[in-house]
Amino acid sequence: MKNTFILTILLCLFLQERAAAQDMTPQTLERLITQVADTSDTQGNSIRFVYKETFLICVYDENANRMRIITPIIERNKLEEDELLNAMVANFHSALDVKYALSDEIIWSVFIHPLRELEEHQILDAVDQVYTASATFGTSYSSTDLVFPGNTKKIDSVAPKRIIKKQKI
Repeated sequence: MKNTFILTILLCLFLQERAAAQDMTPQTLERLITQVADTSDTQGNSIRFVYKETFLICVYDENANRMRIITPIIERNKLEEDELLNAMVANFHSALDVKYALSDEIIWSVFIHPLRELEEHQILDAVDQVYTASATFGTSYSSTDLVFPGNTKKIDSVAPKRIIKKQKI
């Protein structure tokens, strides 16, 4: 009985600490991004920034408890089918917390997550993964050095032309 009581108290303390740590705010989000960005510009609920010479956007909605960090990669009409298929394979094996997505006929590198539940280190990791997935599109299609096992064979293709140039904010 005494052990159960002690374990219950320890569990409550652990959960309370976790709950307090998971309260990401737009102000903290902006502070973290501006720390690692080359340049940044905040307008309303979006932060446009350059990270390692790549243009990224962070958009958040406190009411919906959602946020995303994105960067455009290439126009869909400039891709071969095998490149698109390679991106889909990567979404399962090597693009870990980010995904390749298609919107408005542009392929994007995208990280999407509930806002309040994010921890500071996850924001910094997400920025780097969005950048890395964009930079490796057409080659390894990866967001980190980790790869989940399985059939990760991609179709050989010529590296696509990038549509994103260095952009100044």
